[in-house]
Amino acid sequence: MICMNLKNLRKKHRYTQEDVADRIGVSRQAVAKWENGETVPDINNCIALAELYGVVLDDLVHHSEEKEQIGIRPKGKHIFGLVKVGERGQIVIPKKARDIFNISQGDSLVVLGDEAAHGLAIMKSEGLFQFAQDIMNAQECEEEEE
Repeated sequence: MICMNLKNLRKKHRYTQEDVADRIGVSRQAVAKWENGETVPDINNCIALAELYGVVLDDLVHHSEEKEQIGIRPKGKHIFGLVKVGERGQIVIPKKARDIFNISQGDSLVVLGDEAAHGLAIMKSEGLFQFAQDIMNAQECEEEEE
């Protein structure tokens, strides 16, 4: 599994084996052996490879396109499945999404939209409020320095 994941990720990122070797500090031959399944990278190299490709370490090691039928997802990116819009416009946020983002009954959420992308985004309101507070604090610091 890992050998195919390494080869697919390298090609997806348009790196040569030499590029990968240079970026993580190993020989090109080591990268070739990992991709051919002759050897496997040690844990430190697996961590470096996961960071290089922006994926979760577990997906780098265990992902199987045959089972999942999609490529390895970027780190921190999720597909939670489909939801249906109810007759009054309500949707149910999947449990896995609620767990990952710590969304509970009664939480205030902000709904953002992008007409050009035909998309919506949902975030907890305190995240937006904290972002706004950080902007205000930065503005105050700039004014004090002047």
